[in-house]
Amino acid sequence: MADPHAVVVGGGIAGLSAALALHRVGWAVTVCERAPVLEFADHAVALAPNALRALDTLDIGEDVRKRSAHQGIAALRRQDGRWLLRTTPEQTRRRHGDPVCVLRLAELCGLLLERLPASAVRTHTTATAVEPGDTRRPARVATDADDHTADLVVLADGARSRLRTELFLEHPGAVYAGFAWWSAVVPSPGPDLPFAETWGQGGIAGVLPLTGDEVYCYATANAPAGERAEDERGALLARLADWHPPLPALAAAARPEAVRRTDVWHVDTPLPAYHKGRVALVGDTAHAMTPNLGQGAAQALEDAVVLAHHISGSAAYVPIALQSYTDARLPRTSALVQRSAQLAEAVQSDSPLAARVRDTAAGALGLVAPRLLARYTRPADDWRPPEET
Repeated sequence: MADPHAVVVGGGIAGLSAALALHRVGWAVTVCERAPVLEFADHAVALAPNALRALDTLDIGEDVRKRSAHQGIAALRRQDGRWLLRTTPEQTRRRHGDPVCVLRLAELCGLLLERLPASAVRTHTTATAVEPGDTRRPARVATDADDHTADLVVLADGARSRLRTELFLEHPGAVYAGFAWWSAVVPSPGPDLPFAETWGQGGIAGVLPLTGDEVYCYATANAPAGERAEDERGALLARLADWHPPLPALAAAARPEAVRRTDVWHVDTPLPAYHKGRVALVGDTAHAMTPNLGQGAAQALEDAVVLAHHISGSAAYVPIALQSYTDARLPRTSALVQRSAQLAEAVQSDSPLAARVRDTAAGALGLVAPRLLARYTRPADDWRPPEET
């Protein structure tokens, strides 16, 4: 009897981790990726302890730990450089079992790809339509190359998925969060550069040291959706001109072509379900969130593990299994989307008074009552994979 077949739409973290999780429980997988080749943006991902537990389930957790720079769960500074809150990898490991691991996106996706069959990924293949099927009929995916029937379809095509709109016509979809995100990988100015996120007026900036001699830098600013500058490096330099060292120098060290600018979109209104018929939604397609909690990649990895756990039985009962997947994932991820949006609203405020109140609260959280920090992050970081039955 042939293995049940899943078609995964999208070749990013969500799609590749879902494909690997399904492959590990006996599914044949086909990943449809519209790009001509699998190339990943040159930026970093910070993987909290819950993400590492999901990666352990996929049997790549140790490889990720070995290739990563290890950081504490939080480190915050004011725009003038004064520390508000700082944790170490050791403190985070004691409280949560792991530090935060930071590595390049391409390295993480490469580890996922290595464990998939070479024939699983089809590039230059754009999914154009999906029929969800039901308990009696398989799902169908139309692409610009050919059509696929499948026992399961996994949509992992991003926050602004067109296929999600086909399935949930009345849902408003992703909405613009009101700010843009710059990022770049730059040479490290020295081995002792600390991990930190700085909260300033109207946005944030951050430094994530990588292994080797490089640093991942990022910054945000309130801006209309779609706005672009002729020189994004120059725009980033202007944004950070009066922020504490070494932020201006790090921006100046970036090659102009290395600075990426993206608009931040999130699924602010929860979907009614993360499935329809034989179609499951994972990652940003299901619950895109602002980057403020650092949980986007982690929740995609959790989705993959939980989906495979519920879907590992008979292919005939996929729609029933997917209802269990929705029940397990929707409440948790919806709460995190809202918590991240609330934090984004606070850190993106242009009000000097609001910034002072925010910084005072953050300082109290880190310096007066550090246990409150653990309590704040625990709902995200203390997730455990479902036990095998």
